[in-house]
Amino acid sequence: MPSVPLSSSHRGRIAAGIGAAAVLATALTACGGGSSSSSADAGPPQPGGTLRYGLSQAPTCADPAQSGTNQTIYVARQVVDSLTDQDPETGELKPWLAESWDTDADASSFTFHLKEGVTFSDGTPFTAESVKKNLDAIVNTLTGAKAALGASYLTGYTGTTVIDPQTAQVDFAAPNAQFLQASSTPQLGILSDASVAKSAEERCTGNISGTGPFTYADYQQDKSVTLAKRAGYNWGSDVFAHDGEAYLDTIEFTVVPESGVRTGSLSSGQLDAISDALPQDAPQIEGAGGQVLTTSNPGTPFGFQPNVTRGPLVDPVVRSALVPAINRQELVDTVLGPNFKPATSTLASRTPGYVALPDVTYDPEKAKSILDQAGWVPGADGIREKGGQKLAFPVLFSSVFAGNQAILELVQQQLRAVGVDLQLDLVSTPEATARQNSKDFDATYYNSTRADGDILRTQFGLEGRNLNSRGPIPALDDVLAKQLATTDPAARSALVADAQQQVLDNGLWIPTVELSQAIGAGPNVQDLKFEASARLQFFDTWISGR
Repeated sequence: MPSVPLSSSHRGRIAAGIGAAAVLATALTACGGGSSSSSADAGPPQPGGTLRYGLSQAPTCADPAQSGTNQTIYVARQVVDSLTDQDPETGELKPWLAESWDTDADASSFTFHLKEGVTFSDGTPFTAESVKKNLDAIVNTLTGAKAALGASYLTGYTGTTVIDPQTAQVDFAAPNAQFLQASSTPQLGILSDASVAKSAEERCTGNISGTGPFTYADYQQDKSVTLAKRAGYNWGSDVFAHDGEAYLDTIEFTVVPESGVRTGSLSSGQLDAISDALPQDAPQIEGAGGQVLTTSNPGTPFGFQPNVTRGPLVDPVVRSALVPAINRQELVDTVLGPNFKPATSTLASRTPGYVALPDVTYDPEKAKSILDQAGWVPGADGIREKGGQKLAFPVLFSSVFAGNQAILELVQQQLRAVGVDLQLDLVSTPEATARQNSKDFDATYYNSTRADGDILRTQFGLEGRNLNSRGPIPALDDVLAKQLATTDPAARSALVADAQQQVLDNGLWIPTVELSQAIGAGPNVQDLKFEASARLQFFDTWISGR
């Protein structure tokens, strides 16, 4: 069924934010605590050694094209290079496997001029044919069922033409302005011909070959992963701080789900770095001479995505009332700590084109008034009712982020205060993904990371994931299509700003908090860095004092 817009005045409110959006289109900045582990007195970088890293969850698959969670990407990113790279400070695209590139006038054709002398870890050469086979496989073999993100970046893909061994022309049936940024993502990283020829399931086992600075030495699903330095690597991204091979000999990833165990292992020197360091962990980490590295994720913040075809969230008025009912600052202060931010839009603040939306604010009296006027009356237990239906719905979520359950328990209390009964439906990450794909939920809770405003199209567009199960909304559909066909940064930012407001006005996303990466790093870990999408980059990392 079509969704009903909740406001007809959003275009006027957007205008004030357009100037800021144009600036943000070319600026990405880290926030919070340190964004790189480095000590001024550690001396020059020293090659060698093993970095022992504690993951908070198991990687879901060894294949970068099929990666989605942060813990998976931390591992898979290291074994593949991409055609381009994105500078985490400026948002500018830089050469990586492609020395340069050309775009036609309407952004429907992209020609990449590739570096020479690049090889995969199985010894075969990287050529334009490699680009073609990788992109063809994502669209035709993996498809969106296995490579949801990569396939969404290749919407309208008509093929890759091999002009010569070092020149690949990637074509689309319609303008696709987001593709250049997509070419910097791990999901479009390049694997060898032999790896691409494997089935989706085989690609997940770790027996794959990329051109990246590390290779899979061992992959034990749900237990551990060991990466080994790629000898002879000499074609790194222009974003990297040094040339040649990576400094580390090996990286040993171990799955350690319990936060206290991860922190204890880091403090005692059994691990060198860990994922998802919680605020209460910081004193112990810093007391052992380490530090917590943080940066905010671009993309969509954590939030509720309602299925608009079932339960009380069919009512757009109910969806609109949830926005002012949530105290986002309390979520940050109570659960997450000062390195996190409350959401202020349907995009996170580090995303190019982000604008703050005035309606994303805490006003419980407004929430109550909206529900009162719509005929949702408090029952004897305080939960509102209308036509014999309770204002109650479950939210599907997993612990892919360690703070999710605590956040939702607090949101549960906040919503109950305005007469809404939120029921928590915690499942495993694979089950959450399966139920999202089949749209078996009233609402689902998650975030999605990408340093490009086109994430609104892939997440909310009719031809994207559309977990809302919505029908056509002409104004939203039009602006999502227009931003995809717009190459001028300022004009595209204006369209992305409009799209943010329309997603909110139609009740397609109820934002809560922005995700930040919080990485605990021991005193010997130097130059552990975040890339543009807030995932870890280990190429420049080295170990001191060993």
